[in-house]
Amino acid sequence: MNTATGRIMATGSNTGWLARLGLAMRRYRNAIVAAQWFVVLGYLVLVAVPAFLPLPPDQAHIWNNLTRFAQFMFWGIWWPFVILSIMALGRMWCGVLCPEGALTEWVSRYGLGRGIPRWMKWGGWPFVAFVMTTVFGQMTSVYEYPKPALLILGGSTVGAIAVGLIWGREKRVWCKHLCPVSGVFGLLAKIAPIHFKVDQTAWDAAPAGHRTSRQHVINCAPLINIRRMDSASACHACGRCAGERDAVQLALRSPNAEILGHPGAPENAAGETNAWPARLLVFGMLGVALGAFQWSASPWLVAVKQAAAGWLVDHEVWWPLNEAGHWWLFTYYPGANDVFTWLDGGLLLAYIAAETLVVGGWVWGWLKLAGMLTGLPWQRLSQTLIPFAGTSVFVGLSQLTTSQLAGERVILPWANDARIALLALAAIWSANLAWRLAKRNGAAGALGILVAAAFPLAAWGTQFFIW
Repeated sequence: MNTATGRIMATGSNTGWLARLGLAMRRYRNAIVAAQWFVVLGYLVLVAVPAFLPLPPDQAHIWNNLTRFAQFMFWGIWWPFVILSIMALGRMWCGVLCPEGALTEWVSRYGLGRGIPRWMKWGGWPFVAFVMTTVFGQMTSVYEYPKPALLILGGSTVGAIAVGLIWGREKRVWCKHLCPVSGVFGLLAKIAPIHFKVDQTAWDAAPAGHRTSRQHVINCAPLINIRRMDSASACHACGRCAGERDAVQLALRSPNAEILGHPGAPENAAGETNAWPARLLVFGMLGVALGAFQWSASPWLVAVKQAAAGWLVDHEVWWPLNEAGHWWLFTYYPGANDVFTWLDGGLLLAYIAAETLVVGGWVWGWLKLAGMLTGLPWQRLSQTLIPFAGTSVFVGLSQLTTSQLAGERVILPWANDARIALLALAAIWSANLAWRLAKRNGAAGALGILVAAAFPLAAWGTQFFIW
C-alpha cells in the first residue's frame, strides 16, 4: 500500500461505513470514470441510433425493438429514478454517472479555457432552460418518438460539449450554469439524507497545505468552495474531496436539516438570483411540469379544440387547421396518424401556460400569505414545498413507466392509489417543515402550505380518478 492510500485508509478507520464509502469513491476514482464512459456509450447509442431507424410497428416490444427499448430506458426507468435518486442520495447521479457531466468535463481538458462570461452566471438560466426543454418536448412528442429525443437530449449534450471546449478548464461549467435540470436537481438535493459534510473547524485546524493524498489535488468540477460548502444543492457527490484535511466525509443527516437550518437560505443572500430557485419550484415543477404531464389526458383541452375548430370552419379561417409539416416544430408523423396542426400546437402551448399561471399562481399566492403571517420571505418558505414538488415530478414521470408497461400487458392497478398516497404524504411532510421553520405562527405556515399543495394535489386526483 502506498503512502497516500495509507493516509486515506487511516483517515477512515475510525469513521462509519458511509464515510469509508466516500473515501473509497476517492480512492477508486478510476472505476467511477470507467462507469461514466460505459454510461456515455450506452447513452449515445440509445439516443442516436433509434432516430435513424423506422418507427416500430404495433407488435414491437421492449425486448425485441431498439426504439421501444430506448424509450423505456429513458422515460420509463432513467428519468423517474434519477429524480428519486437525487432525493435520496443528493446529486450523486451527476458526479458518478451523468453522461453530459462526464463529457463536458473531459472535453474541457482540451478546450480554450476562457473565463466564464457574466451573462452565463445569470441565475435565471436553469428556470428558462427547464421551461424551454419541457415545453418543446411536449410540442414534438419527445416521449413517443426518437427524433425529438435526439434533438433535445442530443442538443443538450452538444451544448455541454461546446461549453466545455470554450469555458471549461476541467470544470463542469455547463452543469453549474446552463443544464436544463441542474436547478431541479439542486432543489431536490436539499432534502437528501446523504451528503458530503464539511467540518470547517477541522479544515481550518489542518496544517497549511495538508491533503489526505499528496498525489491528488482536488478538482471540484462544479466549482464549489469546499471549505464553505454547507449545502448539498451544488455538490455533485463525486467523492473527490472525501477525507480532505480530515474535514470532509460522506455522512447521514436528517432530510429536514438543510431546509430548517441552512444558513445560506435565499433571504440571507443578495441579488435578483435569489428568487429564481423559488420560481423554478413554484412555476416550473408545480406549474409547467404539471401542465406537461396532464395536457394529453385533459377532456377540457379536447372540448376547447372542438369548439375552436368549429368556429374556424364557420368563419372560413383555414390556416390553423393545416399541418405544420415539421417534426422538429410540432409532432408530425403521418405514417403513425399522429400529426399536430397549428391549432393543436397553439392550444397545447396555451394549456401549459394556463396551468402554469393558475396552479403556480395559486401556490405563489398562498406562499405570500403564509410568509406574511410567519414573517418569512416567500422564497424561503417555498423550500418547504420541495418534498411535494419532487414527488409531483416523480409521479408524473412514473406515468410513462406504467403506460409503457401497459403496452407490454403488464398492468399495475394499484399505481394511481400509490401515487396519490405518495403525494398526500409529501404534502404533509412539506406542511410539517413549514410548521417547524416558522419562527412565529407555525400553524399558519403549515396551513398555508397544505392549502398551496391542495390545488396541484386535486389536479392529480382529477387525472387519476375522473378523466
